[in-house]
Amino acid sequence: IVASGVCHSDWAYLYDVAKMKPRPFPLILGHEGAGIVESVGPGVTKVSKGDKVIPLFLPQCGQCERCLSPKTNLCTKNWDKTQQGVLADGTSRITCKNQQIYQFIGISTFSEYTVVPEDNVTKIHPDAPLDKVCLLGCGVSTGYGAAVNTGKVESGSTCAVFGLGAVGLAAVMGCKAAGASRIIAVDINPDKSEIAKTFGATEFLNPKDHSKPIQEVLRKLTNGGVDFSLECVGNVGVMRAAVEACSPAGGICVIVGWIEVEELSLAPLDILLGRTLKGTYFGGWKSVDAVPRLVQDYMSGKLLLDEFVTHRLTLDQVNQAFDHMINGRSIRTVIEM
Repeated sequence: IVASGVCHSDWAYLYDVAKMKPRPFPLILGHEGAGIVESVGPGVTKVSKGDKVIPLFLPQCGQCERCLSPKTNLCTKNWDKTQQGVLADGTSRITCKNQQIYQFIGISTFSEYTVVPEDNVTKIHPDAPLDKVCLLGCGVSTGYGAAVNTGKVESGSTCAVFGLGAVGLAAVMGCKAAGASRIIAVDINPDKSEIAKTFGATEFLNPKDHSKPIQEVLRKLTNGGVDFSLECVGNVGVMRAAVEACSPAGGICVIVGWIEVEELSLAPLDILLGRTLKGTYFGGWKSVDAVPRLVQDYMSGKLLLDEFVTHRLTLDQVNQAFDHMINGRSIRTVIEM
């Protein structure tokens, strides 16, 4: 591993136990990395020693029913095992003092070396800068794809994006790429206003500046509700606000923020008149096929990545990276090994 972005999910599985299903420990976190193949095991044919690659927490075997379906990217290959922190044979490939160390979602990128199944890695352009394209391993691909794939944002539409971390800013970028005419960025951190405009936001709203719920403010600003809303926080209260901010006449809400155990409560009328509520995982991308294309889009100037990186730290400073993130000082910190 050459570099790894620090994602909110890494922090959440370590500290936000009320919202996440427990993972086995000891565990090496990290899932947004990029590196170079050091060696391959018997039978591996898709990558070779020396290839630049991005490890993928979402596999693409190309053979299971879901991989063959255009409707989903949720490959079933080894899914249950990797969620438990092990590979197909029920063990991880990392030990310390004769004790098994679990691999976060089957990859573990907060490490100088890791071992992954070949369906959980994809070869990328040999000139790609690994300290930038690592962000395509999770956050940027997820937010961008939520807009262009899952939500299918339309040209000339009005959008609202809730939460302006890396995922939310990537969603803003996706709305712009899709041709949205009005992109309203929503966050409680006023410092996010200018950076949101860099990615394509046309307006910024801070819920703290308004006495009414933000969904009411948005409905008033947009003559009844936005065409598309994207929730990129992982908070059930914000999810409900995102649903209610949509136009009841065909508005589409995409839930992007990751949360596992809390319940989202909706009234039937929130959906009954014509709103659509959707979820997305890794932005709907078929991982092995799509990530190399996204790397090419970055290298051709179609996709922004440099602008997400606000801090660079070393592996022994990873807790500083968490601190920057939780206190709103960073968009993405990249850990350089």
